[in-house]
Amino acid sequence: MPIKIPNNLPATRILRQENVFVMTEKRASTQDIRPLKILIVNLMPTKIVTETQLLRLVGNTPLQIEPEFLRMSSHTSKNTSEEHLDAFYSTFDEVKTKKYDGMILTGAPVETLEFEDVDYWDELCTIMAWAKTNVYSSFYICWGAQAGLYYHYGINKHLLPEKLSGVYFHQINKSKRTRKILRGFDDCFYVPHSRYTTVFKEDILKVPTLDILAESKEAGVYLVASKDGRNIFATGHSEYDLETLDSEYKRDIGKGLNVPVPANYYPSDDPDNTPVNRWRAHSNLLFSNWLNYYVYQVTPYDINEI
Repeated sequence: MPIKIPNNLPATRILRQENVFVMTEKRASTQDIRPLKILIVNLMPTKIVTETQLLRLVGNTPLQIEPEFLRMSSHTSKNTSEEHLDAFYSTFDEVKTKKYDGMILTGAPVETLEFEDVDYWDELCTIMAWAKTNVYSSFYICWGAQAGLYYHYGINKHLLPEKLSGVYFHQINKSKRTRKILRGFDDCFYVPHSRYTTVFKEDILKVPTLDILAESKEAGVYLVASKDGRNIFATGHSEYDLETLDSEYKRDIGKGLNVPVPANYYPSDDPDNTPVNRWRAHSNLLFSNWLNYYVYQVTPYDINEI
């Protein structure tokens, strides 16, 4: 939470230089509290699992969150009942006149398709265009991050030689350490990845309004942010539970797919061993930083002003 101190206290300037969030008395006097409205565009096939994963993370802060789930009306879900979707999800037509403090756009198991070949691509583009004026900050995950980078900046994805699956070692870009999304991060941390495609670092570096904040030698670019903080892209699945990669691996093997054992996940790389969670702390910090510094602290109190 912010430190409330007098406007002219000498420590104010020093603390800000150290990237400590300071709220002056003047700003504090104009604040009020309301729930943060977060739209979750859930494209994952196991929607109930993903709902739980994301709500666990966005609920792990002192902030009051009011989530709303969005489904694609141009796509028929094969893994979630229509009753569940009707009860708990909205369509874009039902939300397009609303404003939201934040939006989360999940991954989807469609990365081997060209973006334009995804059956709901046109609808998703409409949502991303709408978010520019109706959402203060958007958080894109895995394929959702690739889709967002492609739609907003023309950065394409590229097919990997084999599925990238496992828990990978990452390092922050120390020259970008002062970016608020990195506040409190260790220099090195772990993130789960599960995908068949990647984005190239050199393509991102060509876009002057984007910063690469963290990456991995094995998994590539992980965390990218627009300089204004309105778009955050994470190519991994920091929201994954301990068992998620295990379930995906055994599902793929059951289908007869030739997929690698998830790297750095099972002790001794033996799928008969219980995996170890080494990314939970990073996940909670990532989402709490986004909610606190890119949504709560900057979104207008009157949501209609977004």
